[in-house]
Amino acid sequence: MGDIEDFAVDSARNEEEEDKIEVKVTRRRIRPKEEVKKEAGDAPSGPSVWVRTWGCSHNVSDSEYMSGILAHAGYSVVREAEAADVWVLNSCTVKTPSEDQAVNLVRSAKEKGKRVVMAGCVSQADPSAEWLQDVSIVGVKQIDQIEEAVRGSLEGKSVRILTRNRPHAPLDLPKIRKNPLVEVLAISTGCLNHCTYCKTKAARGDLKSISLENLVSRAKQAFAEGVKELWLTSEDLGAWGRDIGLVIPDLLQALVEVIPDGCRMRLGMTNPPYIMDHLHEMAEILLHPKVYRFLHIPIQSASDEVLRHMKREYTVDDFCKAVDYLLERVPDLYIATDFICAYPTESRKDFEESMALVRRYHFPSLFINQYYPRSGTPAALLPKVAAKEAKARTAEMSAYFKGYSRFEESRIGTEETVRICEEAADGVHLVGHSPSYEQILVPRRCGLGRERRVRITAVGKFHMMAEPVEEIKEEEEEEKPEATMTSSRPEVIPTNGVEDDLDDVIDEHRSLTARQFALITVIVLILAVVLKKLLLVLMRD
Repeated sequence: MGDIEDFAVDSARNEEEEDKIEVKVTRRRIRPKEEVKKEAGDAPSGPSVWVRTWGCSHNVSDSEYMSGILAHAGYSVVREAEAADVWVLNSCTVKTPSEDQAVNLVRSAKEKGKRVVMAGCVSQADPSAEWLQDVSIVGVKQIDQIEEAVRGSLEGKSVRILTRNRPHAPLDLPKIRKNPLVEVLAISTGCLNHCTYCKTKAARGDLKSISLENLVSRAKQAFAEGVKELWLTSEDLGAWGRDIGLVIPDLLQALVEVIPDGCRMRLGMTNPPYIMDHLHEMAEILLHPKVYRFLHIPIQSASDEVLRHMKREYTVDDFCKAVDYLLERVPDLYIATDFICAYPTESRKDFEESMALVRRYHFPSLFINQYYPRSGTPAALLPKVAAKEAKARTAEMSAYFKGYSRFEESRIGTEETVRICEEAADGVHLVGHSPSYEQILVPRRCGLGRERRVRITAVGKFHMMAEPVEEIKEEEEEEKPEATMTSSRPEVIPTNGVEDDLDDVIDEHRSLTARQFALITVIVLILAVVLKKLLLVLMRD
């Protein structure tokens, strides 16, 4: 098997062969916004589609666009897979388990007689995979052609829409947001790196930045539609603009100028090399009152030798200089990072260096991934660390991470201002974010879309609990923003099974809260029974 450059050539060759047999389908015109009916409850009555998403926030944004395009074209976008005629599977190629889940869903769809359209990085990077041969495929830069693929699939055709050298899809397409209060804005596609373990490069390609003007325009439109948070996403946020003569501080400064009062922006993942020259500007942006003091800087390993093998283009010292600089200048900065355990060249000594870095910084969010070889990548050709040892290293780091918490008992009784934009899984609380993007669960009466002053009442591993400081009037409990780019929101909104790393952390603390709530409920019921029996005994006496 060749290296990643050979793989890209093979993929291009496969595309040429596919172009010769591609089914030609006439594209259905997407109705302009003004043509879409606006009556309440006027949901599309055409064929139904279920959208399932794996991977990063960029994939989430793509799924939101595909859902919106299909809804505007007359399809019903449904929550339940069983109710759908077509399954649109937006795949991720970063981890083997995610791809395995996609494979299993394709098999399940065939058994149930469902039509399948495979989108995302797996279909783009490996379109010749045997399990994809009789399903329709849409590439990562062709999401605006999703309706063509769905319609062809319903007609019994296997439609393949793959072109590498194509501009990204427009930002003004119809969109159904997973969270009506959050705009996930992809600022670029592709990257400048050649990491030996990563297959995303084969799918997303080289860096292609979206223009500053288009991004600012999209952000302004999203805020006008009632969005309260703007999440910037890409394969590498820090690299934005380097292909168009700009740098990331240019974009961030332009965006903060259009954020309305009461709204905030969250920065996405950035690799160390592309912020080293802009640490002062990054600190200034993170100190802006309308920007969350949160940054995701993946290190992957704290061994310079392993980083060299990975072709990460920075050293451990570079990472520490960036983190130390930002922590010193941005109070309460929340830094998340990633580690890959048991990369093929990682020795026990290398792993201990990674553990030492975790002990040094106690990162509040730590995304720990056991190495999985991805076909077509240079690292996949290297001898693997023994499975038992790989699992042991991953478990050791995970156990240490679970043993500490950002949230100290001293926080109880203190006050925070939170922006409330999510519902908790327990059905009782809402999720608010502090200025440092800390997760704070508050009562539902605080209202979605609101900014509240709250007092901390309890702390946990991944979140804190709080109560509002001031009494809340019933009529101000909840804002109801639009969920789409128009007022034509379908009655049924897709539930995407997102497996984004940060969302994994949020989901974990939500599930803990739900279990705690259930346990408390059981205890209360038991106490009620005991008290009733005690009263009966006292009455007899």
